[in-house]
Amino acid sequence: MSSFVIEGGHKLSGEIVPQGAKNEALQILSATLLTEDKITVSNVPDILDVNNLIELLRLMGVEVTKITAGTYEFCAKDVNLPFVESQEFLERSRKLRGSVLLCGPLIARFGYAIFPKPGGDKIGRRRLDTHLIGIMNLGADCEYIQDKHSYELHAPNGLKGTYMLLDEASVTGTANILMAAVLSKGITTIYNAACEPYIQQLCKLLNNMGAKISGVGSNLLTIEGVETLHGACHRMLPDMIEVGSFIGMAAMTGSSLRIKNVSLPDLGIIVPSFRRLGIDIREEDDDIFIPDQDIYEIETFMDGSILTVSDAPWPGLSPDLLSVFLVVATQAKGSVLIHQKMFESRLFFVDKLIDMGAQIILCDPHRATIIGHGKYNSLRASTMTSPDIRAGIALLIAAMSAKGTSVIHNVDQIDRGYENIEQRLNALGAHISRLD
Repeated sequence: MSSFVIEGGHKLSGEIVPQGAKNEALQILSATLLTEDKITVSNVPDILDVNNLIELLRLMGVEVTKITAGTYEFCAKDVNLPFVESQEFLERSRKLRGSVLLCGPLIARFGYAIFPKPGGDKIGRRRLDTHLIGIMNLGADCEYIQDKHSYELHAPNGLKGTYMLLDEASVTGTANILMAAVLSKGITTIYNAACEPYIQQLCKLLNNMGAKISGVGSNLLTIEGVETLHGACHRMLPDMIEVGSFIGMAAMTGSSLRIKNVSLPDLGIIVPSFRRLGIDIREEDDDIFIPDQDIYEIETFMDGSILTVSDAPWPGLSPDLLSVFLVVATQAKGSVLIHQKMFESRLFFVDKLIDMGAQIILCDPHRATIIGHGKYNSLRASTMTSPDIRAGIALLIAAMSAKGTSVIHNVDQIDRGYENIEQRLNALGAHISRLD
């Protein structure tokens, strides 16, 4: 287990390029199982979760070739189904939440999938109903195997298209059902589908492979099943969560920072939401430039009431960024209510910020009120432990702005979602060292 030692109070300067999108990568790499042909994927982030999924694909018999840094070729011609049924597969899958996305391709192509109760971040209940019910609607049989703590899915006669209305606009649930439906017989209609840019990217890849998906970008997807899919090339979007994290770092440290090639049309309301916290953000071509800013002041609603920032399905604000918004608000001037609707444990890291001197009222598991006094009341250094990816990066941002030297333990959590983060930030002027 690794730790970061952060000497706070240093400004950043220069420019940084965001990594490829983690959440897209997990979907795209899983989709390579849908064909015997070669799939070339570029802008793959070099992060723990993605690397673990690549290793799992290798163990499943997928031929993986690294062409250059961030570019891979995948060929799933000879998938080892006995390994998929093994205890090792279950153990590895359980430690990697993204492995749930293997279920759709496996059941579509091979008529069998196993779905262990997943691990990942400890951010509250993350149910699997949308995945399982959606694939069962396509004709698969599902059985819970008690001794394996896993769900087994069987479709020996293949899957059949149908109409379904999802009980929630789950991103990974939509992705799993999409990947199962493209090889199903007939037409599948998915209503209340997630429509995030990463789902749009998955649809783009599948269509390039020969799938027939319409309604891309909306919450009503229609899939006309095909018999086989072929090879294709795909480039991943920049990671919008990392872009938001860098905006937060620039604001908290009073830095001048340029974030390059962010794919502005795919950021949704991230930039306007940060502007409501008073952060000066300038869009220049496909870059974001944040000038140094000593004080940023939180807006109020038009009637003068306290601003509320909450997560919502796309095109609403991503829940993965609320931890960053929360920590940024601690050094703003004004007050804001952060409402995390999806995960009941994601705000519990605020006690660490309170120890650093932040004025936060944790109203309940989903809501926290932050009272900011500008940077007149700076955070102080502390020793902390990262509970999950997004809280981990929020604590790192806090430590970078704090007076003194902070320590963050369990930064393997941060490594799951951020590529070589300390090296990239140190190149901008941060003082972060890693202890293994």
